[in-house]
Amino acid sequence: MAGMSRLMVDMIVTLDGYASGEGWPGWWGLEGPEYLAWLQQEAEKRYTILLGANTYRLMSGMSEQGAGGGEGFSEDESASLTALAAVPKVVFSSSLTAPLRWPNSELVAGDAVEAVRQMKQTHPGPLSTLGSLSLCRSLVAAGLVDRFRLVVFPLITGRTGSERIYDGYPDVALEMVDSRTFDGRLQLLEYVPRVIDHPPLSGGR
Repeated sequence: MAGMSRLMVDMIVTLDGYASGEGWPGWWGLEGPEYLAWLQQEAEKRYTILLGANTYRLMSGMSEQGAGGGEGFSEDESASLTALAAVPKVVFSSSLTAPLRWPNSELVAGDAVEAVRQMKQTHPGPLSTLGSLSLCRSLVAAGLVDRFRLVVFPLITGRTGSERIYDGYPDVALEMVDSRTFDGRLQLLEYVPRVIDHPPLSGGR
């Protein structure tokens, strides 16, 4: 609809649908220069980031460590994490209390789906999620997501994978609108999602 902010669910995922894995480094250790450069370009598009409490705690801590030159981060990782402090963020949580320590973070304690529905009507710029699997699931189910974007990492983490992304999702039809390969191994896939009530019937049933 004209005048509405566009909402994108944005995730990184293994081939078998996990958001992280026990014992694996960030980005599963497979980030390369093309992917990191693209992340920097995306950061300049002035998204307002939507996230839940768990992702807020994780990412705000990592951002502080990156800014402080903490061990375990490459120079590029530290730069990306530090830059998140300047990005406007909306955090949906009933457990956190204001004011939030991470700069440019606004706390919303009410219903996230209704709050995002209102934001899409009134917010002046694009919206994007960061992690926050349950929040993303709720927004997809509510039909509020305009773009569903994945960066697929070439791994199957059947033994060590954690945080299964698609559990609890409705059925969703996806129309591809963009794709790209980074560093010869990471695959970006961008879709327009459409929640469907049931699979198409066949055989005259």
